[in-house]
Amino acid sequence: MNDTEKIASQINRREFLKGSVLGLGTVALGSLLNPLNAFASDDPKPIRTPHFAPKAKRVIYLFQSGAPSQLELFDYKPKLREMFGQELPSSIRGNQRLTGMSSGQRSFPLAFGKFEFKQWGKSRAWISDLLPYHTQIADDLCFIKSMYTEAINHDPAVTFVQTGSQQAGRPSFGSWVSYGLGSDNQNLPTFVVLLSRGREGDQPLYAKLWGNGFLPSEHQGVLFRSGKDPVLYLNDPSGMDRASRRRMLDYLSELHQEQYKHTTDPEINSRINQYEMAYRMQMSVPETLDISKEPDYIFDMYGLDSRKPGTFAYNCLLARKLAEKDVKFIQLYHQGWDQHGNLPNDIKVMAKSVDQASVALIKDLKMRGLLDETLVIWGGEFGRTNYSQGKLTPENYGRDHHPRCFTIWMAGAGVKKGITYGQTDDFGYNIVKDGVHVHDFQATVMNLLGVDHEKMVFKFQGRRYRLTDVHGSLVKGIIA
Repeated sequence: MNDTEKIASQINRREFLKGSVLGLGTVALGSLLNPLNAFASDDPKPIRTPHFAPKAKRVIYLFQSGAPSQLELFDYKPKLREMFGQELPSSIRGNQRLTGMSSGQRSFPLAFGKFEFKQWGKSRAWISDLLPYHTQIADDLCFIKSMYTEAINHDPAVTFVQTGSQQAGRPSFGSWVSYGLGSDNQNLPTFVVLLSRGREGDQPLYAKLWGNGFLPSEHQGVLFRSGKDPVLYLNDPSGMDRASRRRMLDYLSELHQEQYKHTTDPEINSRINQYEMAYRMQMSVPETLDISKEPDYIFDMYGLDSRKPGTFAYNCLLARKLAEKDVKFIQLYHQGWDQHGNLPNDIKVMAKSVDQASVALIKDLKMRGLLDETLVIWGGEFGRTNYSQGKLTPENYGRDHHPRCFTIWMAGAGVKKGITYGQTDDFGYNIVKDGVHVHDFQATVMNLLGVDHEKMVFKFQGRRYRLTDVHGSLVKGIIA
């Protein structure tokens, strides 16, 4: 090797080492600034076309945050009335993990409120007198009374139902649907979130529940708030007209595209898509959220609260309007169901806040021919204990968290009408037939949307993730 070749070889090695160090440093810096995207792979692609013909075109999820007591609403257990005040048999309780709120109790007296249950419709579904409107749609509902989860506290349990993991950071249910299937309306978000509160002082909700996790940020849920500005920062600043906004977005897009050539960061394209969606939403959102043209009989059907922004009834009416506009995943969160004490009184308040509007939504969708293509889900994160937390009296008691069994209902596209699936024991404490795990529920909803939950994956930090993690089986007994 001559002197020139030696010098060239040294330069090449020097440049190689320099480039390698800088390259690794850039990755390290990127991981600190944005850990979710540092090792994200753009290899997985959205499926867009369903794996098979979907039974449901969209989902409306009426999430009852705080965990409603199944024993006061749907899962009738006369044994609790017969044995009121007696100890829960140790053979029934077994070695179940208890929360810190009742683990110190020496006594676990069985509790039953002064609420009456009757069977309704041809399906003979048990519904308590707390939900008189629900009796009108008994034959439209598919009850699952054997739901269960591992999570025993609210935050991990809600996170589990909504993201498939008890730990924060995973994409939410609606984000997976948005990423995998895309939008049916380019002028509105694929995934919309609405919040309401039945009473004060309940469990908080966090944006991680509708977050995109490691998926592109354009798939996070868009929160529609009550009030003058339903979507924050959507309106143009004073003095900017629509033409000026369009020119600004065009220039901004050119800058982002130039940046993308040098970084290939997929979030740059997501940012462009979000800007463009916001531009289109400036016209579509006010029109969609305008309920002033709804006839009086619609407000009468949903109840007085349907005229009050921010209520559950108002949000149910908006959910129907969003369904009409082909929004694919509509998530309602209703807070107030956490009743460790004073349950007999507080559950009346909560049941009244949701009963009429939930039923009206089903009727309204059915009347417009939308129920056959819309899957409606109603339920919380876990159930409630059959024993009283704290002091038990004939007039008052509370119930602690109970992950072993709880009840949800589904209606509409793809599910059987007028059936009850699963069964709990006479004490309403353990499942004795057809248990449905949270991952099974998630897999089934995805199936109804035409998605094989095992095939819709996203590679992130060297691992392939999916909504159901490595679990989940179809609940075939509820599929129509």
